[in-house]
Amino acid sequence: MATIEKNLDTTPALPVLTQREGRYFNRKPMARSGTLKTLRIFWNALFNKPRHTRPAGEIPVQPLSRQQLLAAPDNTVYRLGHSTVLLKLRGAYFLTDPVFAERASPVQWAGPQRFHQPPISLYDLPPLKAVILSHNHYDHLDHMTVLALKDKAEHFITPLGVGDTLIEWGVPAHKVQQLNWWESTDIHGIRFVATPAQHFSGRTLRDGNQTLWASWVMLADEQRIFFSGDTGYHDGFKLIGEQYGPFDLTLMETGAYNVDWPDVHMQPEETLQAHIDLRGKWLLPIHNGTFDLAMHAWHEPFDRILALAWDRSISITTPEMGQPFYVQYPSRGEAWWLKVDKTSQTESARRDPQQEQPRQAASRG
Repeated sequence: MATIEKNLDTTPALPVLTQREGRYFNRKPMARSGTLKTLRIFWNALFNKPRHTRPAGEIPVQPLSRQQLLAAPDNTVYRLGHSTVLLKLRGAYFLTDPVFAERASPVQWAGPQRFHQPPISLYDLPPLKAVILSHNHYDHLDHMTVLALKDKAEHFITPLGVGDTLIEWGVPAHKVQQLNWWESTDIHGIRFVATPAQHFSGRTLRDGNQTLWASWVMLADEQRIFFSGDTGYHDGFKLIGEQYGPFDLTLMETGAYNVDWPDVHMQPEETLQAHIDLRGKWLLPIHNGTFDLAMHAWHEPFDRILALAWDRSISITTPEMGQPFYVQYPSRGEAWWLKVDKTSQTESARRDPQQEQPRQAASRG
């Protein structure tokens, strides 16, 4: 049976829950957006999206089978899309923020649509030892996916309040563990610690910040892995690094950022600094390549974080969706996103040679 224990050394850093309001708050107050600014953000997101926020070509996906997963060695990590990561640790499987739906939205007829299909279906996933959730936003907590996993997963580990939602959806209460920051639980010989993040929560207009958000530390034998969830940059990264680092791998949010919401998502420069604060060895950027959630080009997070990491001699890996990353035998992967839109342009030119003539003339000039 899994046990929950508090880390007494750091309990002063627990988040504040105002009992009167019943809401959680970040340790550092977030800047308030005025009504006009909020309306402008929504207007631009709906009507002024730049062309390249979605890929023109197909995102490469390496299909996965249950047989492949069973044969994979321990400490293998697979990106399935966005912030959904499958980890094989100590012979068992763990899944972060699973979203297999077509759209990250309360409805499936509108909202951000997937760029690619998951490398493996929910049906083909092997039995899961645990699902690890960072918060309750639609691109991290999907109702359909949870219902499909409630019998496949032994445990669901969540920040405070998120587990109540799972129980309301039909997940057996004995499977659900809800942790505050700096609390931990041991499952299958692996220690999971809920650690601070700087973000917010809510699935409707009325439930803002009524559930907690968190990042996660995973301690499996000699391997130390960090999963950021969604977060702005904050001084807690350094504390987490001091408490639990160095990390063999950091799964770090790198995408859906904007200067209009600096408190809740990191710019790539901040992602890199957070990785350094955590004393990370290898950085794997997530929260990108699957949904259109910001105004930047879909490939910009990859371009920027790769250039920054190379400039600072930071080890970074960019596997394709479904491609294995071996924590004990790491490799960089390829800049696969560079070929996506280029391939689309080439195919378009083959269908209409007239479109290629201006490009050829320009290149000769």
